Amino acid sequence: MNDASSPPPLSRQQAGQLLQALRTEMCKAVIGQQAAIDDILTALIANGHVLVEGVPGLGKTLLVRALARCFGGDFGRIQFTPDLMPSDVTGHAVYDLASEQFKLRKGPVFTHLLLADEINRAPAKTQAALLEVMQERQVTLEGCALPVPQPFLVLATQNPIEQEGTYPLPEAELDRFMLKLRMDYPEAADEMALVRQVARSTRADMLEVAVLRPLLQAADVLALQQLASDLPLDEQVLDYAVRLVRRTRDWSGLTLGAGPRASIDLVRCGRARALLRGGDFVTPDDIKGCALAVLRHRVCLAPELDIEGLSVDRVLEQLLEQVAAPRP
Repeated sequence: MNDASSPPPLSRQQAGQLLQALRTEMCKAVIGQQAAIDDILTALIANGHVLVEGVPGLGKTLLVRALARCFGGDFGRIQFTPDLMPSDVTGHAVYDLASEQFKLRKGPVFTHLLLADEINRAPAKTQAALLEVMQERQVTLEGCALPVPQPFLVLATQNPIEQEGTYPLPEAELDRFMLKLRMDYPEAADEMALVRQVARSTRADMLEVAVLRPLLQAADVLALQQLASDLPLDEQVLDYAVRLVRRTRDWSGLTLGAGPRASIDLVRCGRARALLRGGDFVTPDDIKGCALAVLRHRVCLAPELDIEGLSVDRVLEQLLEQVAAPRP
């Protein structure tokens, strides 16, 4: 297993070229979802986990597979089903007849990129198997704490909870996801291009990722994360990020606001956005640009607004319009 403990130095110019090449490569397979690609790259740079939601057929799994294809490290996949057990995720102890001893068998969670496909198809006890590793980057098996390789990211997909056979994720687990992305239907022109490309293939009814080139190694990801964390952040921009999160706690229309982890994630995402666009420092727009994805799964909409058909995103957009950003 390739682990990268000492990332090589990377200039901002090299980082910008690498990220632009990565973005272009992923766009070859994921058509019409540019915003989702930028968001997943933001999470990769910010070292955070991602939850991708959308109705079936929009390319949620394809998005993650495309990133994995461009990544030269280890990739694991777990298909979450109602009968999946926690030990199928983390691992377990097995008795070895030859040595007459119990040995630990690591689960698929010991990897760099983990695709937790349709995570809300499994019951809560299995979903909870990811809690420790998502927060602490380690798994405790039979009393032994075993670290997972770095970088480590969980990229989970889920169908809308209104659909049959789904279980809602507990708040504690939702809070461990840095971003929640919503994939929507592509524009007409993009859908035309998608259908044209897939209809030519005789292999499957989905876009292929085999044509994508690996551009990124584990050490490169660590170097990008280090570069982003070193980007300058003005105190006023930091104050803006914290004020945005704090306003969710007393905003009319929300019965539950976001906690301090959201403030931390918002700043980390802002830094990643700045690096992604080739900036030398973090701007209020970098913070604002990722606020929806950072906050939407951490707040609860008031029941009366839910009945009226107002969405969490609409309420958060109103909040973003009203909280003043610092002037340059």
